[in-house]
This record gives sequence, C-alpha cells and structure tokens, in this order.
Amino acid sequence: DSPSHVKPRPVEIKDLLRREPVKLDDAAVRRLIEGNTVLVTGAGGSIGSEICRQVLRFEPHQLLLVERGENALFLLEQEFCRYDPRPPFEPLIADITDEARMDQIIATYRPTVIFHAAAHKHVPMMEWNPAEAIKNNCIGTQILARLADKHGVREFVMISTDKAVNPTSVMGCSKLIAERFVQSLSS
Repeated sequence: DSPSHVKPRPVEIKDLLRREPVKLDDAAVRRLIEGNTVLVTGAGGSIGSEICRQVLRFEPHQLLLVERGENALFLLEQEFCRYDPRPPFEPLIADITDEARMDQIIATYRPTVIFHAAAHKHVPMMEWNPAEAIKNNCIGTQILARLADKHGVREFVMISTDKAVNPTSVMGCSKLIAERFVQSLSS
C-alpha cells in the first residue's frame, strides 16, 4: 500500500502516554470519596480541575473547590453549574499559604479527604522566582498538612511531579521538600 491508502484508526490513550495507563481501583476510590466531604486545592488548575471532575463521578457529600485564582475558579464553577443534576460543591477563593483562611475552611467544612494539587509547576518561572516556589510549594504544603493533621482529616493526598525524583530545578527541589515533609508528618 502506498501512504495514500493508509486506513486511520482511533487513537487510544496509551498511544499518547507511551506507557500503559494507570488503572484505578474504582471500589477503593469510591470508599474514599462517596458520601464524604472532599477538598481539592488548586481546583482551577489543569490537574486540580481534572481531579474535581473525577471526584464528582464518585458522589461526594460535598466538593470544596479551593483556588486562589478567581478566573480559574469562576470557570470551574460555571462548568459544574451546567451539570444536571447540579453537584454539591462550594467554590472557595483561598491561598494555601494563608494559614488563617485555610484553618477556617477546614474547621468549617470538616473535609474527610484533601487532594492537594495547588503548586507552582512551571520550571522556568520558578527559576526566575525561587522564593515563590519555596513559599507556595514548601510552606503552603506544610501549612495545609499540619492543618489536616490538626483537624483530623482522614486522607491527605499530595499531587507531586516526576521532577521531584532527581531534581535539577528549583521547582523540582521545592516539590521534593514538600513530599518529604508530608512523609515525615504522616509517620
């Protein structure tokens, strides 16, 4: 066959990933989420918003959308308002480095599970602004993890990055420090 006679086929996710996709244990995820209050930090970001969409599939009692960017939070709120039926969610503008605000949110809503996706993720931007990487990724995570412990949050899931494995950048180092803090606190 010449190239003009190639038959297209549907693209599968594993074609794009260059690895086998991760298979989630839906029953375990459902036990974690169903009927519980779930808080997602960085809810308006690319990772956080997808976590929120997936969490809603498992019917939480309430989903708390924590995001410091008003526009990102507004867009996610608008998307979820179009769902029928409208899911139980609360859009909360907050910065994870604002301890008083985060304490108030966790004390008021009493989440069972926190998915911590809020982070500065862009490597070049963090090379230009290293103090912000440390403030947000390290100190913000430390504040959030301590508050989760203080308020008896059952599960704390920190979303990290492969760049924390052998860090060669400020961003990677900041995420590795955050990982190590969460691990030490959990033990």
